Amino acid sequence: MTVTEQPIETPPRAPSPVHGFGTLAVHAGSPHDPVTGAVIEPISLSTTFAQNSVGKPVGLYEYSRSSNPNRDNFERAIAALEHARFALAFSSGSATTATILQSLAAGSHVVSVSDVYGGTHRYFTKVAATHNVKVTFSPSIEVDIAELIRPSTKLIWIESPSNPTLTLVDIRKVASIAHQHGIHVVVDNTFMSPYVQNPLDHGADIVVHSVTKYINGHSDVVMGAAAYNSEDVHEKLSFLQNALGAVPSPFDCWLAHRGLKTLHLRAREATKNATGIAEALQASPHVIAVNYPGLPSHPQHAITLKQHRNGMGGGMLSFRVRGGHEAAERFCQATKIFTLAESLGGVESLVEVPSAMTHGGIPKEQREAAGVWDDLVRVSCGVEDEADLTSDVLQALEKAVVGPKIKNGTA
Repeated sequence: MTVTEQPIETPPRAPSPVHGFGTLAVHAGSPHDPVTGAVIEPISLSTTFAQNSVGKPVGLYEYSRSSNPNRDNFERAIAALEHARFALAFSSGSATTATILQSLAAGSHVVSVSDVYGGTHRYFTKVAATHNVKVTFSPSIEVDIAELIRPSTKLIWIESPSNPTLTLVDIRKVASIAHQHGIHVVVDNTFMSPYVQNPLDHGADIVVHSVTKYINGHSDVVMGAAAYNSEDVHEKLSFLQNALGAVPSPFDCWLAHRGLKTLHLRAREATKNATGIAEALQASPHVIAVNYPGLPSHPQHAITLKQHRNGMGGGMLSFRVRGGHEAAERFCQATKIFTLAESLGGVESLVEVPSAMTHGGIPKEQREAAGVWDDLVRVSCGVEDEADLTSDVLQALEKAVVGPKIKNGTA
C-alpha cells in the first residue's frame, strides 16, 4: 500500500487482542465517563431515554429492555474475553439456555451430553418438549455423535467439564462432525470461565455462561450470557433477548462487570485450592473416586492439557465418599469453612450433594447412568487459604466416615 492509499474498511472481526487476559478483564467495555471522567462507569437506572423528535433518541438508547449502557459495556467485556464478535446478557443462565432453544424451529432435534446441569435437563425435558423440540442425551457424545445426528438435528449441547461429574468433551472433535452437517455447537463454559477455556477457539459456535458463578464471582447476582461470532445467530438471539425480555438489570450488569475484572485472579486461586484438595482426597482411604480434570489420573486429562489454559483444572471437583448417601450428607454438615449450599464459583467455598440438591429433579436411574451417585459430593473451591480448606475437608471426612464406626463400635 502506498502512502497515498487509504486502508479498506472491513467488517468487525473477532478480536485478536494484543493485551493479556488480565488487562482485557480490567479495561474491556470500561470507557471513562465522557462527562465526569469517572474511571468506573456510573449505573444507568433509567428505564427510558429522551428523544429529540419522534423516533429520534438523544443518544443510543430508547428503552432499557432493548438496550442499556451497563448491559452494553458488560456484553463488550464478555465478547472480548471469549474471543467473540458478539455477546448478550440475560437475566439468568437458565434464561440464556431458554433463549437459545427458543431460536430453534418446532420439530428440531438437539443432542446433549447426559450429565448436564439439572436446570438444563429440566428445560430440555419439560419445556422444550412442549414446543416440539426433542433432545437426545448421550453419555459418550464424542463416540456417538455421528450416529445420533438426524436430518432435524440443529444443535449439539456440551458441558465441558460437565456438572457434576467433571467429564470433558473434545470440543474440536465434536464440532468438526457437527459442522459437516450444518449443525451448531453450544458449549456451557460455566465451570471453567473464559479465563481457563475459550470454546470458540476450539470450534464451538456459541459459548454460554451462568454469570452467577465465576464471572460475577461474589454470589450476589443471578445472570447469564452467550457469546458467538455469527451475524445470523446474533440477529436471532438479540431479537429474542428483546422480545422475551429476560434481561438483567443495570445494577446486576454493573455488579457482574465489577466481578469480571478480577476473574483471572480468582480463577487461579480457585484452581490452586481445588488441585490441593483433589490430591488430598485422592490419597484418602475414605474416598472411592475423585473427579478433577487437573489430576493426571483423570481419564480425559489429555483434553485438559489441550483445551484449558496451562492445563488448569479449574475450581470445581466432585468425589464419592465411602458410606453412601448418609456419609455424603454427614460430610457436608461437618465442614467448618465450606458452606453447604447450591451454586458455585464465588469467593467462598461451597459443598453440596447433587443427587438430593442441584440434580434432584433428574430420575435416579438417569442420574446414576450419568455417574451422579447418591454418595457423590460436589465441591466449589473459593479463594480462602489452601491449607485451611484442605484441613477442613480431611476433618469432615473423618467425622463422616470414621465417626459413625467409632460410635457403633465397628472401627
